[in-house]
Amino acid sequence: MPGSSPFLPGSSGPAPASQSSEELPSAPEIALAVGDAVRMVGMPPYLKTADPMPMLRPSDLVDSGEIGQVVEVRALGQFAVRFRRGAFLLRRADLSPVEVTG
Repeated sequence: MPGSSPFLPGSSGPAPASQSSEELPSAPEIALAVGDAVRMVGMPPYLKTADPMPMLRPSDLVDSGEIGQVVEVRALGQFAVRFRRGAFLLRRADLSPVEVTG
């Protein structure tokens, strides 16, 4: 039947999903760069290692509030951060910049 396929132009396929009119409040974010000191503020259920072959590790390897150093900026807002027990991939929302004095 011509015109009945959802993949053909001009066909009566499914309607596109409507965009949510509700916007999330955006907090002012400070950009992080390689070498910056950061503090772990959020605690994800698992930690993903920053190895070439990543694996999931338990979240108790890094204490909440522990300070680490950004070693790599990755795609999708992820940062590789080195803590005393290893380097892990973390979202920007789980990190807070720390001012180093001295």
